[in-house]
Amino acid sequence: MKKRIVLAILGVLVVAAILAGVKAWQIGKMIDQGKAYVPPTETVTAYQVATQQWTGALTAIGSLTAVQGVTVAAEVPGKVVEIAFQPGSSVRRGDLLLRQDTSVEEAQLPGAEAAVVLARANFERARALLAEHAVARAEFDTAQATLSQAEATVAQLKAAIARKTVRAPFAGRLGIRLVNLGQILREGESIVSLQTLDPIFVDFALPQQSLSRLKTGIAVQATTDAWPGETFGGALTTINAEVDAATRNIRLQATLANPGEKLRPGMFVQARVVLPDTAEVLAIPSSAVLYAPYGDSVYVIEDRKDEQTGQTGKALRQQFVRLGEKRGDFVAVLSGLKASETVVSSGAFKLRNGQAVVVDNTLSPAFSLEPKPENN
Repeated sequence: MKKRIVLAILGVLVVAAILAGVKAWQIGKMIDQGKAYVPPTETVTAYQVATQQWTGALTAIGSLTAVQGVTVAAEVPGKVVEIAFQPGSSVRRGDLLLRQDTSVEEAQLPGAEAAVVLARANFERARALLAEHAVARAEFDTAQATLSQAEATVAQLKAAIARKTVRAPFAGRLGIRLVNLGQILREGESIVSLQTLDPIFVDFALPQQSLSRLKTGIAVQATTDAWPGETFGGALTTINAEVDAATRNIRLQATLANPGEKLRPGMFVQARVVLPDTAEVLAIPSSAVLYAPYGDSVYVIEDRKDEQTGQTGKALRQQFVRLGEKRGDFVAVLSGLKASETVVSSGAFKLRNGQAVVVDNTLSPAFSLEPKPENN
């Protein structure tokens, strides 16, 4: 019985040894095949690393506001009897916009003016008599007070008529009409929006560490998707007196020229503060970078000699880099690359270290610091 058990154990061990040998042989073959495997040659586009002169700039998202903008409203209640403006038109300061019913005030005005004429005549008569000591001082004072009261009544009626005659407080462009003829307006009810559009303000914010590089008068450029390809120029006019304690950002305001009134309040724009200093940077296309959590890298194209054939070809070397500011299609390289090196400019995600490549720039995209993509 014991002999059978021993034989069975020996048999199992022999089978296990045979299986282990076979598996070790298979793994060895796979390792040899892996070492002997040569990745297929890949066709790539290339870009030669070079230095560029970049003008210093700070960018932010901004919002447009009118230099002067208001919603014209009724000062006093009243019925609309005349609308004297066209929605969307330009007006000058003092132009008539709307007239409310002033029939009561206009009916009272002639009587009040007649009372002024009578009070003035009595006042002049009393003054002449007072000079001759023919009237008491009290009668002269009464005549003078009556005249002042009559004049105040006339002024009050004229002021009421003026408050019901709505005029443009400044020159600008009107918006959509918000009232109708015959409508009874309440005090403060909106009539129409009035905005001064040229020039126009852009409000934006930058981190507090940018404060030392800012001063009023430096150039500011703005672009918007509403007018693709156009740049609106202006200057930084206001730096806020305090930093936002929540975001640690400093609020800024620039004044932009707005020919043709293309920009409108409420639009968002990409604001770019152009700094007077320039810097020399080592730049590569952003599409050449292989972004990864453990570090960004590029593939450098190098000449490499094949040990078997003796021929020289192109091969890749993965190089980790430290990146800086992005601008247009380019990104600045702070370390990891040298000028005159050549990197793969597109499709880096499908490549591997040491892979043989062939450079073909026939279909290479055009890289620009100020790209203007076509809106299809």
